[in-house]
Amino acid sequence: MTAAERLDQIRAPKRCSVRSGLISAAGCLATGIVLGVISKWLDNLALDGAIRWHRWIEALDLGNFFSDIAIWLLLALLIAVFSPSALRAALNVFCFFAGMCVAYHVYTAVFSGFNPSSYMMIWYGITLLSPVPAVLCWYAKGTGPASILLDIGIIAVFFLACFAVGFFYIDLKGILYLPVFCGAAAVLYRDVRQFMICLPAGILLAFLANPVWPYH
Repeated sequence: MTAAERLDQIRAPKRCSVRSGLISAAGCLATGIVLGVISKWLDNLALDGAIRWHRWIEALDLGNFFSDIAIWLLLALLIAVFSPSALRAALNVFCFFAGMCVAYHVYTAVFSGFNPSSYMMIWYGITLLSPVPAVLCWYAKGTGPASILLDIGIIAVFFLACFAVGFFYIDLKGILYLPVFCGAAAVLYRDVRQFMICLPAGILLAFLANPVWPYH
């Protein structure tokens, strides 16, 4: 059995036309651009407590939420899992992050009056590497032991992204982080057995990996 056949046993790709793939990639790019602009706009917004919707933004801490990695991980997971193949997942997630990063960078340079090049290098690095975890996320929605292991790893990542973790405490980072974690778990859900294995194992792995987690 070839490596491709083994991968197909985990999750088989769907056949799609080149045209539909290009449209999907363009949609992901456009979505990333729009969300990148919104993220930086929220970051720049001067909140006025006299304006009701400003109070909502402040209460939800949307500016910091969209500057953190958790929501972007969830969006990338959704794009990857619902792509028709692993290669399309890699392309779509790359286009999404590329659009978001470029839009955020250009908006900052044009409307904020400075060039956050050192900060953006981190996000450009994430963008360049994003096809690899996108492929892993796509196969995580498959079947068998490999997908279970991938599910555990992804749940651990989302737990660390959404919770402040220590040896004797767990603290939710903010009100919006709970639906992000629950959303990731829901996307990965296949059946009760898989969920009951992956959720506690992923949380345990998160505690073990916390010392090397870079986004504290």
